[in-house]
Amino acid sequence: MRVLKYAILGLLDQRELTGYDMKKHFEDSLGQFWSAKHSQIYPELKRLTEEGFIEFDIHIQGKKLEKKVYQITDAGKRELHEWLRKKGPIPDTTKDEFMLKTFFISSMDQKEAVGLFSHQLQERTKKVEMLEQKLNILTEEDPSAQSLHSTQFGHYLVLTRAIEREKGYVRWLQKTLEVIDSSIV
Repeated sequence: MRVLKYAILGLLDQRELTGYDMKKHFEDSLGQFWSAKHSQIYPELKRLTEEGFIEFDIHIQGKKLEKKVYQITDAGKRELHEWLRKKGPIPDTTKDEFMLKTFFISSMDQKEAVGLFSHQLQERTKKVEMLEQKLNILTEEDPSAQSLHSTQFGHYLVLTRAIEREKGYVRWLQKTLEVIDSSIV
Protein backbone atom coordinates (compact mmCIF):
# COMPACT_ATOMS: atom_id res chain seq x y z
CA MET A 1 0.00 0.00 0.00
CA ARG A 2 1.28 3.45 -0.89
CA VAL A 3 0.59 5.24 2.40
CA LEU A 4 2.60 8.26 1.26
CA LYS A 5 -0.06 8.71 -1.42
CA TYR A 6 -2.71 9.24 1.25
CA ALA A 7 -0.51 11.51 3.35
CA ILE A 8 -0.07 13.78 0.33
CA LEU A 9 -3.76 13.64 -0.58
CA GLY A 10 -4.65 14.49 3.02
CA LEU A 11 -2.34 17.49 3.05
CA LEU A 12 -3.77 18.72 -0.24
CA ASP A 13 -7.31 18.20 1.02
CA GLN A 14 -6.51 20.86 3.63
CA ARG A 15 -4.90 23.38 1.27
CA GLU A 16 -2.89 23.87 -1.92
CA LEU A 17 0.83 23.24 -1.41
CA THR A 18 4.12 23.13 -3.25
CA GLY A 19 6.35 20.08 -2.98
CA TYR A 20 8.61 22.09 -0.68
CA ASP A 21 5.64 22.96 1.57
CA MET A 22 4.81 19.24 1.81
CA LYS A 23 8.40 18.41 2.76
CA LYS A 24 8.14 20.97 5.60
CA HIS A 25 4.91 19.33 6.83
CA PHE A 26 6.68 15.95 6.92
CA GLU A 27 9.45 17.53 8.98
CA ASP A 28 7.09 19.31 11.36
CA SER A 29 3.43 18.43 11.87
CA LEU A 30 3.49 14.94 10.34
CA GLY A 31 6.96 14.21 11.67
CA GLN A 32 5.62 12.90 14.96
CA PHE A 33 4.25 9.81 13.26
CA TRP A 34 5.22 9.73 9.58
CA SER A 35 8.26 10.66 7.56
CA ALA A 36 9.01 11.15 3.90
CA LYS A 37 12.06 12.44 2.12
CA HIS A 38 12.31 14.78 -0.82
CA SER A 39 13.31 11.79 -2.96
CA GLN A 40 10.02 10.05 -2.06
CA ILE A 41 7.65 13.03 -2.24
CA TYR A 42 8.37 14.23 -5.78
CA PRO A 43 8.01 10.85 -7.52
CA GLU A 44 4.74 10.32 -5.62
CA LEU A 45 3.50 13.75 -6.74
CA LYS A 46 4.26 12.75 -10.34
CA ARG A 47 2.36 9.46 -9.92
CA LEU A 48 -0.63 11.13 -8.28
CA THR A 49 -0.77 13.65 -11.13
CA GLU A 50 -0.64 10.85 -13.71
CA GLU A 51 -3.42 9.00 -11.86
CA GLY A 52 -5.60 12.13 -11.88
CA PHE A 53 -5.74 12.45 -8.08
CA ILE A 54 -3.94 15.80 -8.03
CA GLU A 55 -3.18 18.59 -10.45
CA PHE A 56 -0.95 21.63 -10.33
CA ASP A 57 -0.67 25.19 -11.50
CA ILE A 58 2.69 26.72 -12.32
CA HIS A 59 3.40 29.97 -10.52
CA ILE A 60 6.27 32.21 -11.53
CA GLN A 61 8.40 33.66 -8.75
CA GLY A 62 10.62 36.54 -9.65
CA LYS A 63 11.47 36.62 -13.33
CA LYS A 64 12.04 32.96 -14.13
CA LEU A 65 11.62 30.64 -11.15
CA GLU A 66 8.69 28.30 -11.66
CA LYS A 67 7.05 26.46 -8.82
CA LYS A 68 4.25 23.95 -8.98
CA VAL A 69 1.34 24.48 -6.62
CA TYR A 70 -0.58 21.23 -6.19
CA GLN A 71 -4.25 20.78 -5.41
CA ILE A 72 -6.40 17.71 -4.94
CA THR A 73 -8.96 16.77 -7.61
CA ASP A 74 -12.45 15.39 -7.01
CA ALA A 75 -11.09 11.91 -7.83
CA GLY A 76 -8.34 12.48 -5.28
CA LYS A 77 -10.90 13.49 -2.64
CA ARG A 78 -12.88 10.31 -3.31
CA GLU A 79 -9.71 8.19 -3.09
CA LEU A 80 -8.68 9.85 0.18
CA HIS A 81 -12.09 9.50 1.78
CA GLU A 82 -12.35 5.85 0.75
CA TRP A 83 -9.00 5.20 2.46
CA LEU A 84 -10.01 7.20 5.56
CA ARG A 85 -13.10 5.03 6.03
CA LYS A 86 -11.14 1.75 5.86
CA LYS A 87 -10.40 0.12 9.18
CA GLY A 88 -7.04 -1.57 9.31
CA PRO A 89 -5.03 -3.77 11.63
CA ILE A 90 -2.69 -2.45 14.29
CA PRO A 91 0.54 -1.62 12.45
CA ASP A 92 3.72 -3.58 12.89
CA THR A 93 6.09 -2.40 15.58
CA THR A 94 8.24 0.51 14.54
CA LYS A 95 12.00 0.26 14.71
CA ASP A 96 13.51 1.85 17.80
CA GLU A 97 17.29 1.58 18.08
CA PHE A 98 17.26 2.61 21.73
CA MET A 99 14.88 -0.24 22.58
CA LEU A 100 17.15 -2.65 20.72
CA LYS A 101 20.05 -1.47 22.89
CA THR A 102 17.80 -1.85 25.93
CA PHE A 103 17.09 -5.46 25.00
CA PHE A 104 20.83 -6.14 25.19
CA ILE A 105 21.46 -4.08 28.35
CA SER A 106 22.98 -7.06 30.14
CA SER A 107 26.04 -6.60 27.89
CA MET A 108 26.68 -3.18 29.50
CA ASP A 109 28.08 -2.35 32.86
CA GLN A 110 26.04 -0.26 35.30
CA LYS A 111 27.80 3.02 34.49
CA GLU A 112 27.24 2.55 30.75
CA ALA A 113 23.58 1.69 31.30
CA VAL A 114 23.05 4.74 33.52
CA GLY A 115 24.73 6.94 30.91
CA LEU A 116 22.60 5.55 28.09
CA PHE A 117 19.33 5.90 30.00
CA SER A 118 20.20 9.32 31.45
CA HIS A 119 20.93 10.68 27.99
CA GLN A 120 17.67 9.26 26.65
CA LEU A 121 15.77 10.77 29.61
CA GLN A 122 17.31 14.18 28.95
CA GLU A 123 16.42 14.04 25.24
CA ARG A 124 12.87 12.77 25.82
CA THR A 125 12.26 15.47 28.44
CA LYS A 126 13.35 18.12 25.91
CA LYS A 127 11.03 16.55 23.37
CA VAL A 128 8.05 16.79 25.76
CA GLU A 129 8.81 20.50 26.28
CA MET A 130 9.09 21.12 22.52
CA LEU A 131 5.81 19.30 21.82
CA GLU A 132 4.02 21.21 24.58
CA GLN A 133 5.29 24.49 23.09
CA LYS A 134 3.97 23.45 19.66
CA LEU A 135 0.61 22.59 21.18
CA ASN A 136 0.43 25.94 22.97
CA ILE A 137 1.25 27.80 19.75
CA LEU A 138 -1.34 25.79 17.82
CA THR A 139 -4.14 26.46 20.32
CA GLU A 140 -3.18 30.14 20.68
CA GLU A 141 -3.14 30.67 16.91
CA ASP A 142 -6.32 28.65 16.37
CA PRO A 143 -8.53 28.31 19.46
CA SER A 144 -10.90 26.15 17.39
CA ALA A 145 -8.11 23.56 16.84
CA GLN A 146 -9.76 21.41 19.53
CA SER A 147 -12.94 21.16 17.46
CA LEU A 148 -13.70 18.25 15.15
CA HIS A 149 -14.54 20.66 12.32
CA SER A 150 -11.24 22.54 12.44
CA THR A 151 -8.66 21.67 9.79
CA GLN A 152 -6.18 21.76 12.70
CA PHE A 153 -8.05 19.18 14.80
CA GLY A 154 -5.96 16.30 13.45
CA HIS A 155 -2.77 18.21 14.24
CA TYR A 156 -4.10 18.87 17.75
CA LEU A 157 -4.86 15.16 18.25
CA VAL A 158 -1.46 14.06 16.96
CA LEU A 159 0.35 16.54 19.21
CA THR A 160 -1.59 15.50 22.32
CA ARG A 161 -0.89 11.82 21.54
CA ALA A 162 2.81 12.55 20.97
CA ILE A 163 2.97 14.38 24.31
CA GLU A 164 1.37 11.45 26.13
CA ARG A 165 3.68 8.99 24.35
CA GLU A 166 6.78 10.95 25.33
CA LYS A 167 5.61 11.49 28.92
CA GLY A 168 5.08 7.74 29.21
CA TYR A 169 8.57 7.17 27.84
CA VAL A 170 9.98 9.65 30.40
CA ARG A 171 8.20 7.87 33.29
CA TRP A 172 9.50 4.51 32.10
CA LEU A 173 13.06 5.87 31.78
CA GLN A 174 12.90 7.33 35.31
CA LYS A 175 11.70 4.02 36.77
CA THR A 176 14.33 2.08 34.82
CA LEU A 177 17.09 4.38 36.11
CA GLU A 178 15.87 3.71 39.66
CA VAL A 179 16.09 -0.03 39.03
CA ILE A 180 19.57 0.28 37.48
CA ASP A 181 20.77 2.49 40.36
CA SER A 182 19.51 0.03 42.94
CA SER A 183 21.10 -2.96 41.20
CA ILE A 184 24.02 -4.61 42.94
CA VAL A 185 27.29 -3.82 41.19
